[in-house]
Amino acid sequence: MSERWVIHLPVVANDLLSAQRLARVVAHWTHVLPQTEPGGTTVSAEDDQNVRHWAFCDRLMPGGLRCLLRPEHDGECSLRYRRRVV
Repeated sequence: MSERWVIHLPVVANDLLSAQRLARVVAHWTHVLPQTEPGGTTVSAEDDQNVRHWAFCDRLMPGGLRCLLRPEHDGECSLRYRRRVV
């Protein structure tokens, strides 16, 4: 068994897109903690937690970190957050 432990923090959202958006916000808040890996954040339905959806792009960047943009984003991957213009 690995010496790594994962914290599961239940948060409720009404749909997948809202859950992914909320997960990205929570991950952004935790980026100052060296123990966190915001790019690895996933969400799942409460009654089907084995099926997970990425909150961020799942592509690996140089250095082993994940891209911090939303899944299926346009353009190049980035280790910086990009605000969406609505």
